Amino acid sequence: MYQFDIAAGSKAELYRDLHAALDALTAGERDGIANMANAAALLWEYLPHLNWAGFYRLVEGELVLGPFQGKAACIRIPLGKGVCGTAAERRETQVVADVHAFPGHIACDAASRSELVVPIMRGGALFGVLDLDSPDPGRFDAEDARGCEALAAMLSERLG
Repeated sequence: MYQFDIAAGSKAELYRDLHAALDALTAGERDGIANMANAAALLWEYLPHLNWAGFYRLVEGELVLGPFQGKAACIRIPLGKGVCGTAAERRETQVVADVHAFPGHIACDAASRSELVVPIMRGGALFGVLDLDSPDPGRFDAEDARGCEALAAMLSERLG
């Protein structure tokens, strides 16, 4: 059983502590699915105001659902479609304050109002994306993006 002391102060402290916790959870583990599952659980438990936290993996040219926490989700997402597909195609983090205003948004959970999607790159190639959804409009900002990009970068080296 893992216990983590995650700061409830600033976002910088929160992401610093999440980074240390994810490092501890995944250090030495070679199984990528196990590491993504623990990462999704960690983010779900400690990031406030989420209704979904998880991963989509690039498989044969499309995003396929990976480990997650939250309601059942869309299984396959074409590149360039929705927030996840856009992040994957552009290889750029997407911070969306209002998913209903995002062209082509894919509504897996009607309660989602904002979304943060971070591409996971491995050896210069796209591995997949980290996807966070919130029922709160405008939940994610640039600091969340930077924090999650750092988490994704560390995790990318531990995906098998």
